[in-house]
Amino acid sequence: MNEVRTRFAPSPTGYMHVGNLRTALYAYLLAKSLNGKFILRIEDTDQERLVPGAVDVIYKTLKATGLVWDEGPDIGGHFGPYVQSERMDIYTKYAKQLVESGHAYYCFCDKARLEEMRMLQKFSGELSKYDGFCRHLTPEQVEEKLKAGIPYVIRQKIPESGQTTFEDEVFGSITVENSSLDDQVLIKAAGMPTYNLANVIDDHLMGITHVIRGNEYLSSAPKYNLLYEAFGWKIPKYIHCSPVMKNQSEKLSKRNGDASFEDLVAKGYLDAAIINYIALLGWSPKSEQEIFSLDDLVHEFKISGISKSPAIFDIKKLNYINSHYIKQLSPAEFLTKAKPFIQQTVKRTDVDFELIASTLQTRTEFLSDIPQQVDFIDSLPDYSTDLFVSKKMKTTKESSLTVLVDVLPIFQNTTDYSVSNLHNILMQYIEKCGAKNGFVLWPIRTALSGKQFTPGGAIELAAILGKNDVVERIELAINKLKNDI
Repeated sequence: MNEVRTRFAPSPTGYMHVGNLRTALYAYLLAKSLNGKFILRIEDTDQERLVPGAVDVIYKTLKATGLVWDEGPDIGGHFGPYVQSERMDIYTKYAKQLVESGHAYYCFCDKARLEEMRMLQKFSGELSKYDGFCRHLTPEQVEEKLKAGIPYVIRQKIPESGQTTFEDEVFGSITVENSSLDDQVLIKAAGMPTYNLANVIDDHLMGITHVIRGNEYLSSAPKYNLLYEAFGWKIPKYIHCSPVMKNQSEKLSKRNGDASFEDLVAKGYLDAAIINYIALLGWSPKSEQEIFSLDDLVHEFKISGISKSPAIFDIKKLNYINSHYIKQLSPAEFLTKAKPFIQQTVKRTDVDFELIASTLQTRTEFLSDIPQQVDFIDSLPDYSTDLFVSKKMKTTKESSLTVLVDVLPIFQNTTDYSVSNLHNILMQYIEKCGAKNGFVLWPIRTALSGKQFTPGGAIELAAILGKNDVVERIELAINKLKNDI
């Protein structure tokens, strides 16, 4: 078997969209699972849509997720250049070869004629495609127009009858009537190739054996096959993937502002978790396993696991996977990642960030939910005394008031606010009064945070806040409860 060679060929038109990253991931996994090569190619022929800095985003994203390429614009290879705008002479050469062999032709129709043609087709209910006006020009007519300097494009000459069949590894054998295919433009008026020509030429010259892309290109595959056949080239294996959807009817789209890789990272999702989740958007392993490292994915990946059905972007599942990866971090790693998010709402510097992080790690699904979990540390929110009432802990406002009045001297008289010491003295009090832990700790935690849910319990919160804040907040709670009862 020849060496497997796959490619990721993004257009530098903005952020790395989830669907684009999935294509890159599948191409990488297929190549590596078969001991092949993964190639990066930049397709920048659509010059009007190029976004400055987008190529750097591509590099940064692939490196962050571990999708390291074997050949590409920055590292070279035997089949470069790997940027389409640097390959213009190659496309021109092969386009003219198609004209000479009768598989393409010069089209001199201007915009006005094409717009009129499309309007007539629309009103008459005809299929919208080029009507072949220029495909039957004589060589003499073509030469005359070229000499006159009339602008032109080069179009593919699709057979007017018969069928074209192509094989897809996911969707199987698909046959289309040639009469339904458009004479697509191969070289634009400005001399730039279209994607339809450039990707066929590049895939062949770069030895690409497997082409992985979105199933929006299924309808174009027959035209690509006809180009391969016109050149006498071997057709690569096609793997078309169904789209990633935001819901049952809408695709994820960076044009619509849907989440890009950078957006997910900014929200506090870990690189490894994102890759793990994206792998499962349209691909299923043989087992029920859901947590995979990149190496695991290389070992498990098979084309047969790719689904024909669209994948729905499920944020709850991403949260579940991300929380797993967060829990697997060492305390030091988590602190490094969490501290910038903690500091969004915790501005004071006299607190133990390591202790704060330790209370958060097992309770955090994604890092950007941290700020609202710790926003009580700098200042107590305005809260209702109804928070002191808990059916589960069997607390009332009256019982909470009694507990807080009892424990206030304990907090006032101790100077050691370590977790271990606070645990010891509060457990002694709980044992002395014969109460359940929650019956005592619930009112303390509520008084210290003013929140129903907190990342840590009463003991951890007291250790984080320190003596002055603890005493002040318990005194405030006592007064609030007295006023309400």
